[in-house]
Amino acid sequence: MHDITSIDAVQKMLDAQGYVCGRPLATVVFLSLKLGRPLFLEGEAGVGKTEIAKALAAGLDRRLIRLQCYEGLDAASAVYEWNFPAQMIAIRSAEAAGAADGPALTTSLFTDDFLIERPLLQALRPDARGAPILLIDELDRTDAPFEAFLLEALSDFQVTIPEMGTITAPEPPIVILTSNRTREVHDALKRRCLYHWVDYPGFDREMEILSARAPEAAEALSREVVAFVQQLRTEDLFKKPGVAETIDWAKCLLALDVLTLSPEVIADTLGAVLKYQDDIAKLQGSEAKRILDQARASLGPA
Repeated sequence: MHDITSIDAVQKMLDAQGYVCGRPLATVVFLSLKLGRPLFLEGEAGVGKTEIAKALAAGLDRRLIRLQCYEGLDAASAVYEWNFPAQMIAIRSAEAAGAADGPALTTSLFTDDFLIERPLLQALRPDARGAPILLIDELDRTDAPFEAFLLEALSDFQVTIPEMGTITAPEPPIVILTSNRTREVHDALKRRCLYHWVDYPGFDREMEILSARAPEAAEALSREVVAFVQQLRTEDLFKKPGVAETIDWAKCLLALDVLTLSPEVIADTLGAVLKYQDDIAKLQGSEAKRILDQARASLGPA
């Protein structure tokens, strides 16, 4: 168990880091910590999947190690590589000193001095503060072979380096995997983990989040911002705005000393909320006013 004794303690710890989460998410985080199981978080981009790993690391005072996934990522890139330039310098130095003995030199070249540790290997190393948080971010960007390798690595918490042998974690890391669901991740990997779908928050929850992350925003403006974004998510958009965009937009409006939303202000700052030109184009003209009117109607009388 990682210094957490209850679901309420998880919520309080995350809340102290500015991460507001509901009981279902707090429950699965608690169980992941208690049972030592990887946590698989799936959901749209910008709903706070990556942030929970950061909040956990800060709350538990553990090192955060992030493996950012991408197309073509392979096991070697995720685990380690040898520092070839440094090895070449060592070879030339040995030759110049007349000490280029084959077997001895080869052995000396494949040591920790020349090993560049990548995230998966870093996460297996002992740490004075305790097991680190290993964030495997956007797993859906990789392919099936890497998933198969990852399944094996997470089962045994060990990796093999041919020149050095097998390295096993003295204490398994706390593993959090995220996916934006651009493709389905294989069932075998999901079964290894505890699973939670991170959805867009409701109005009250998003207000709590915005209050925690942008406390300087006046409540009236925050209510308009959240209501507008919530209404925007019901529109036919290529990419709906996440909570991250809500926070960014509120901070942009604060920087502009905006006190209340207007179609003109929305048009000027849409780039903080929407990231595709086709979506921005849909909100030109009277559309922004229509959505703003709907948002204000959902808030009820002032």
